[in-house]
Amino acid sequence: VDADDLMAEMTTTAQTISEDLGKLEGYSEEEKAVLFKTIGLGALKYYMLKDNTKKRMMFNPEESVNFAGNTGPFIQYTYARIQSIIRKAAFDFSAPSTLNELNEKEKELIKQLELFPEVIQNGAQYHSPALIANYTYELVREYNSFYQAVSILGEEDLQKKVFRVQLSKKVADTIAAAFSLLGINVPERM
Repeated sequence: VDADDLMAEMTTTAQTISEDLGKLEGYSEEEKAVLFKTIGLGALKYYMLKDNTKKRMMFNPEESVNFAGNTGPFIQYTYARIQSIIRKAAFDFSAPSTLNELNEKEKELIKQLELFPEVIQNGAQYHSPALIANYTYELVREYNSFYQAVSILGEEDLQKKVFRVQLSKKVADTIAAAFSLLGINVPERM
């Protein structure tokens, strides 16, 4: 398979799936083209890096561009969702904040974030980008569980709201850092 043809096919596949999902309102044609390429190439790179590179694999473009499951676009979408939360936060959340009591979802998410430096070290030591890719997927799964379980911007308690936006931002920063290590871009919105 010619690499240029595969990259073009991935961009086209990302375009088809994105258009089918209908989440492109407000995008210019140029922004759409950049987004399709970001999603398509991100899907391809992630698909190839998430597994042990020493084993055989069958590549399925549609499966790799799926917006659910262990895929690049699923992770990119979660990053874009967090960016949306940050844009909508109509209050200052830059000052350090703490909570006296964390709920279980917040604790689990913080534990997952704390693993990132070790994952990077192990990925480098074992020459395995799969460790970083799969860590990122687990972080995103944990974040999505948190997102479903607690109110972020709708939280009445300002201290909790600020903390949850800060926690969300930390997750987004970690996703971006991990994907940068894998050579994958993350879109600000999807």
